[in-house]
Amino acid sequence: MPREKPQAIVIGLGQFGTTVARALARRGVEVLAIDADEERVQSIAEHVTEAMCFDATEIEALQRASPETRDVCLCAIGDDAKEASIICTALLRQAGARRVIARANDAVHARILKLVGAHEVVNPELAFGERFASQIVHADIKGELLLGEGVLLNEVAPPKSFAGKSLGELRLPNRFGVTVVAVRKHGTGAVLLPEADTVVETGDVLVLVARDGAVSRMLETS
Repeated sequence: MPREKPQAIVIGLGQFGTTVARALARRGVEVLAIDADEERVQSIAEHVTEAMCFDATEIEALQRASPETRDVCLCAIGDDAKEASIICTALLRQAGARRVIARANDAVHARILKLVGAHEVVNPELAFGERFASQIVHADIKGELLLGEGVLLNEVAPPKSFAGKSLGELRLPNRFGVTVVAVRKHGTGAVLLPEADTVVETGDVLVLVARDGAVSRMLETS
């Protein structure tokens, strides 16, 4: 019978790994959290399904965690231990893990992680820096989320020139390659699934899907 809940292993309980492990647990994922630091393991134990203290660069210890049975394994070992993160990633693949996501700290590190078998590589600092830079440059961008392959989900306060116009009139997909997927209305906070005749009002928030850079171009030219 299929499991009722997805299962994940998170290795490396620094700030990033701990945040991801706790967030997954809140979303109903059965999380096994692993670190070589006993204090870190104890601090997260009550928030996840199971927490274990061992060195994940030792294949025998790692195999006891049964990575091959988990839906995803995240190697979140920090930037002070690149060698350990590379070894851990390689061992996860060797142990039969079906999906391995590894944390990288720079482009060279990312390439090596890919070479040793990581299915996906993330750089949280780089990703956050890119998204936060957009919010600094354009105060109307309230938030961004990378969906993958250069496609972003954005929350944007519409330019003044949009006020009183319908989405059909604005023709955002044709003009900028921007698609409005929801509108949060000013005052009520109601979220609408937009139609062509949905009118944009001052104070609304538009939820957009677009390629990287498209929303910035829209704001700069509107």
